[in-house]
Amino acid sequence: MAGNSQRRNRRTSNKKGAQVGSGGKRRRGLEGKGPTPPAAARKGHVQNRAANAKAKQTARRQVARRGGKGTSEMVVGRNPVFEALRDGVPASTLYVQQFIDNDERVREALQLAADRGGIHLMEAPKPELDRMTNGLNHQGLVLQVPAYEYAHPEDLAAAAFDEGEDPLIVALDGVTDPRNLGAVVRSVSAFGGHGVVVPERRAAGMTAGAWKSSAGAAARTPVARCTNLTRTLEAYKKAGVTVVGLAADGESEVGELAALGGPVVIVVGSEGKGLSRLVGETCDYRVRIPMPGGAESLNAGVAAGVVLYEASRRRV
Repeated sequence: MAGNSQRRNRRTSNKKGAQVGSGGKRRRGLEGKGPTPPAAARKGHVQNRAANAKAKQTARRQVARRGGKGTSEMVVGRNPVFEALRDGVPASTLYVQQFIDNDERVREALQLAADRGGIHLMEAPKPELDRMTNGLNHQGLVLQVPAYEYAHPEDLAAAAFDEGEDPLIVALDGVTDPRNLGAVVRSVSAFGGHGVVVPERRAAGMTAGAWKSSAGAAARTPVARCTNLTRTLEAYKKAGVTVVGLAADGESEVGELAALGGPVVIVVGSEGKGLSRLVGETCDYRVRIPMPGGAESLNAGVAAGVVLYEASRRRV
């Protein structure tokens, strides 16, 4: 009886016609899936989590290394707009009031904008210009200055080293007048320096006024911005750059300091307060500029120019 039952089951399983099967799944399941990926590429593996964390940390450092951008600015008024265009201040858009009196200054501004190229000309009603300038006396002309793209302080020294040169950098401590910043940028450019460093807070930035005072040098000389000047100076020192601060009570005179002939950061304080305490303590040397005429201090642009001249003389 048992044998008959087995023969019937075999006949049933071997009957002709369509049968429900695996669809090849069993066969595909036996196929190989290639080599095993490394642990760092396997999702959920401890090495994969560590690699992802390291990548995120690197990305954060790269973002932090960027100097960042400033804020856009509006130059208002016929004479200021004309002078900004004439002096090469970067501009993105020139707004002109509808039905404006087309006097000589307006025509000159429009001609300068057209000659420079890359500046959009926009016609706007007076109420719109009033809103844009918060009610300032714009006289029918408003020039939009784009945000300045700051470098990172490390980039200034790195660029000098890449060129086989000793870095010559000026850092400003507490200088709040954009015209002084522009004058310093001009001096750095004139004496072959590699850039200027300014703090992010309580300091002048690259505004239209700074651009004008630089007399075009801002287009050639980078300005870097840092969140903490003391830490930035410490980083320069670790990179082998000497930090020299200008102070009325400095231990030696500028002409006596041989270190100015090598990689150096010259720190200039404000005209009234000079160097802040922490910045002064961070400096490797503090030097003074002899002034036989009896003046108490020099503004930042003049003081930087004097020391930059001495540094460039020693390098030659």
